[in-house]
Amino acid sequence: MNSKRTGIAKLRTGVLTMTLALAAFGMVAPAFAADKVRIAMVVKSLGNGFFDAAHEGAKEAAKELGDVEVIYTGPTTPTAEGQIEIINSLISQKVNAIVISANDANALVPITKKAMQRGIKVISFDSGIAKGGRLMQLNPSNAELIGVKQIQMASDAIGGAGEVAILSATAQATNQNIWIGEMKKALAKPEFSKIKLIATVYGDDQSDKSYREAIGLLRSNPNLKAIIAPTTVGINAAAKAVVDEKLVGKVYVTGLGLPSEMAGHVKSGAVKSFAIWNPIDLGYAATYAAYQFVKGKAKGTAGESIAVGRMGSIKLDGDTEAALAPPFTYDASNVDKFAKIF
Repeated sequence: MNSKRTGIAKLRTGVLTMTLALAAFGMVAPAFAADKVRIAMVVKSLGNGFFDAAHEGAKEAAKELGDVEVIYTGPTTPTAEGQIEIINSLISQKVNAIVISANDANALVPITKKAMQRGIKVISFDSGIAKGGRLMQLNPSNAELIGVKQIQMASDAIGGAGEVAILSATAQATNQNIWIGEMKKALAKPEFSKIKLIATVYGDDQSDKSYREAIGLLRSNPNLKAIIAPTTVGINAAAKAVVDEKLVGKVYVTGLGLPSEMAGHVKSGAVKSFAIWNPIDLGYAATYAAYQFVKGKAKGTAGESIAVGRMGSIKLDGDTEAALAPPFTYDASNVDKFAKIF
């Protein structure tokens, strides 16, 4: 038995020696070869077409970078509690980076701080986390431009005068609240003085609740001329409500929507125009930026420029935020073309 054990030991030693020798010449991958960079994209909620498109962009960036694995996740309903639970799990999984669209700017700070203390790079995109809870925030566009654009589209639809209402996502959604603030600033301008904002309601980015809120606006406000929904879920639900209430031509819907979801509403006449940036580009750039942080090529300092692949570079302002691109208008002239893309 002793001689047999000795023989086995010599064999193992020989195999190990050969393996190490081959590895030295690059013929065998050593056991300690670096794993892929794991980037988790945490969205507001699953089943949202905007974020599904952002996921496509993330996958494109991962393929281009070559050594990235994207983990796409989010709660079933858009709550901070659901995102906190997911981030806790991602910390346990020791992912390299978290890219998140926040349901609540402040509620997520303690858990994302914990993630960063564990060496995980955290950036927010679309809807931001408060500065202390992330390395950078990637805004899809400039907030003022988004606010003015939505008021301008509503004004164009209703002839520059009349009552309008806003159907938002959640009351805590960072980006929604910023855009609503900019819309209110725009309404104070002389060119929009004949437009009156009569209500702001929240559909929590859920189709059924958004639809009910839109129905409530239509039935409670007989002089309503337009519903502005700065959310892809809300604008779709509001347009359906206008059709169902047989108010096409009397009430118009505008805001931020996906061409693939809004083409039918443009054809029905419920929507004259709407706007959005390209969510594929947004997901791509956010993932690319996260990779730069993981690799130490980005630090998150004010004034820093960060390369984001085919999107060029983004520059961080004093609040370590960057804007990607201005919103683009879609109407009957172009919606079918873009509906085939996202």
